[in-house]
Amino acid sequence: MTQGNFAHNVFFWLKNPDGAVDRAAFEKSLTNFINQSVFIKTKHVGTPAQTDREVIDSTYTYSLLLTFETKKDHDAYQIEPNHKQFIEESSPLWEKVVVYDSVNILP
Repeated sequence: MTQGNFAHNVFFWLKNPDGAVDRAAFEKSLTNFINQSVFIKTKHVGTPAQTDREVIDSTYTYSLLLTFETKKDHDAYQIEPNHKQFIEESSPLWEKVVVYDSVNILP
């Protein structure tokens, strides 16, 4: 079971997904910000898995899954200076971002 009761799933589509310089800059900024957060319980940064089924959308460049103990922790994370800095640094690199937030329903 995932630790934390609030999951924050973010999918990024980079403007230049094959550009090594852009990827390195994005990964550095992302890593710096998530490693500095005091609210994140668990983290997973990934790229599309090599799976091929009709229901899978693997068009994104990066995925980010963060968990938080509570929605209050998530809300505090949203206004952390390091999160705002990541957005400022990296938003010029992406063309699309999709976020799915969910709360745990299992005991």
